[in-house]
Amino acid sequence: MQDQPRRHPLAIPVYGIFLLALVQALLVASEFLIPVTGAILAYFLLNAPRRVLARLGIGAPIAAAIFTLIIGMTLTLSVMALAQPVTNFVEDIPGLIDDVRVMARNPGGPFEALSEAATAAGDAVDDATGDSGDPMEVQIVDGPGVANSVVSLAPGLLGQLAFSLCLLFFLVASGDLFIKKAVQVVDGFHDKKQTFITIRTIERRLGNYLGAITLINCCLGLCIGVAMWWWGMPSPWLIGLMGTVLNFVPFVGAVVGSLLAGIIALVTFMAPWTAVGVLMTYYGLTAFEGQFATPALVGKRLRLNVVVVFLAVAFFARIWSVIGMIVAVPMLIVVKVICDSVPKFRKIGLFLGDADGFSPTDEEGRGQR
Repeated sequence: MQDQPRRHPLAIPVYGIFLLALVQALLVASEFLIPVTGAILAYFLLNAPRRVLARLGIGAPIAAAIFTLIIGMTLTLSVMALAQPVTNFVEDIPGLIDDVRVMARNPGGPFEALSEAATAAGDAVDDATGDSGDPMEVQIVDGPGVANSVVSLAPGLLGQLAFSLCLLFFLVASGDLFIKKAVQVVDGFHDKKQTFITIRTIERRLGNYLGAITLINCCLGLCIGVAMWWWGMPSPWLIGLMGTVLNFVPFVGAVVGSLLAGIIALVTFMAPWTAVGVLMTYYGLTAFEGQFATPALVGKRLRLNVVVVFLAVAFFARIWSVIGMIVAVPMLIVVKVICDSVPKFRKIGLFLGDADGFSPTDEEGRGQR
């Protein structure tokens, strides 16, 4: 038996320092890396449609112009149509929460006992300290509203969006140049072939995942909108749109959406059980989507370890906020495909998959029979 090569004693410290430096780089360069990541993921997603247009005689630069124009116009029209309703809805959330607090502490509310206990405790403290209970003059300073915050963030967001669209245009306009260069820098025919297969696999799986998830989320938003209309909720189409957008965020989106729907129902109808019904309806639809629709349409090979997905979403939420939660799963798919393709990292790829997911070793075994 051949002796296993010994690992260098400094290997683990070097890997640890590299990971710390990588995390710090992701934090410091987030404003640059977020649009770059979005453009690269969109490039992999649009490669298949670009090749279809190429077979129809439409060159890569024209296809790139068509794609970026469609994306830009869609985003612009969506912002114009939804800016005012969404702003009003977000500005109303603090008021809705205050209304829920007041209603909960009123006589007959679920927190009436806690409110009375807090008042009694406050009176006891005042008696013990000799506080006369005279009112204290407090100056209230109004902070910037949601609209002002959005306006202040708009230039940076628009700049990142414009940069991402420009980068996407150049990537798509280059055609298969990116793939050719990636293959050229690899030595050996087998490695070149494996690199080409890996890139094509990334394109296919990202396309399958994002296409299926987009279709599922649109159908889910439609079902949520219809259900909210049946309950008599105000602006049911806006709640359905909220469900579509929030469901792109794993784990957190369904919880946040159901809680917001429940709060709106509680303030609207002043009936706790109706609010619970609305909340459970919203969460039930998202649970059905997560347990049945997504596994059926996404496919076995794209199933990921739930714990790893949760940690990835939490990590990228910490460094890249909401955008990080959205791109966490696509990036995890890319990492898994790369690990599945490189023999040295196949154990990591197997760990990233779920218990019933795709295993490269099983596929090789079937091919050898």
